Amino acid sequence: MRTLDPVEPHPLTEAHAGELLTLQRAAYVSEAQLYLDAFLPALTQTLDEVRRELRHPALGVTLDRRLVAAVRWTVEGPTAHIGRLVVAPDQQGRGLGTTLLRAAEAASGAESFELFTGHLSAANIRLYEREGYREFRREALRPGVELVHLRKAGAAG
Repeated sequence: MRTLDPVEPHPLTEAHAGELLTLQRAAYVSEAQLYLDAFLPALTQTLDEVRRELRHPALGVTLDRRLVAAVRWTVEGPTAHIGRLVVAPDQQGRGLGTTLLRAAEAASGAESFELFTGHLSAANIRLYEREGYREFRREALRPGVELVHLRKAGAAG
């Protein structure tokens, strides 16, 4: 695994919606292949839906003027719900996901963190477990697909 020089995540706004949607679709192609489902929500989301989501906190990493990684979250009470952590396929395995996950946790101000991924997404699960997340439930999404919900207590929690 080749790591990048230190990168600085930056806030994403509604103005980034088009570039983020392009990145998201590229990043989820491998998930669609894994689950044999070209209609995953991240692949069918519209530009307007992404714009609305960007009214909530989001961070991205830009390299050579190209958005190559992003994460979004919402906070409910003491818990941040991390979502749509995406890394461009040609940039995966270089630490960007870890960088953004840690930055989102820090920026959220939350006491605990929750997220989910598909049960076949072994690399995602490894990343989250390496960062201290633990599975707390599974949810059947459809036959053959389960969502794995993970949780992590914050430094103060």
